[in-house]
Amino acid sequence: LSVEQLVAYLEKSFGVTVNRIFLHGDTEDRALYNALDKKKLDWTISYDDEGKVTVSDGVYTQWPQIRMAVQMLGRLPPTSGQRAIFKTQVEKVKVSLEQTKESFMKKFQGNVSDAYLQVYRPSEEGEKQDYFDAVFKGRDYLTLGVDCHTEEKEDITLPCVKYTF
Repeated sequence: LSVEQLVAYLEKSFGVTVNRIFLHGDTEDRALYNALDKKKLDWTISYDDEGKVTVSDGVYTQWPQIRMAVQMLGRLPPTSGQRAIFKTQVEKVKVSLEQTKESFMKKFQGNVSDAYLQVYRPSEEGEKQDYFDAVFKGRDYLTLGVDCHTEEKEDITLPCVKYTF
């Protein structure tokens, strides 16, 4: 089952909109699925024929440094040598946005267990990683927490979901 299918199943079964899916009991801000990350798929950075940059509003919250570069590209004449500096800044953010979208889609369309490994497996090698691998190998299930909301925007946390893979 992919993360995308799990989200669709939960939304259909409970009549809610899923905000986050995370390891039940986890107190850190990590998640297998976050609706805010899905919104980033709609964000764009583009240039018109005159070289003016158009940026989705959400991009400014994630990468605030791009605001100045966009303003300067709008003000500077096309012949200005400083345009290259600001255009490079915009291009770097554009690449970051594309990488963010690609990473999200890989996790979203991949298996729930793979997303869990990607998010929760300790990055440093050693005892923590060995322990995690041993526990994960010995289980065929995950306990997941689900934050969601109703059509009336009332926040709901579903009871612990046992996901068997």
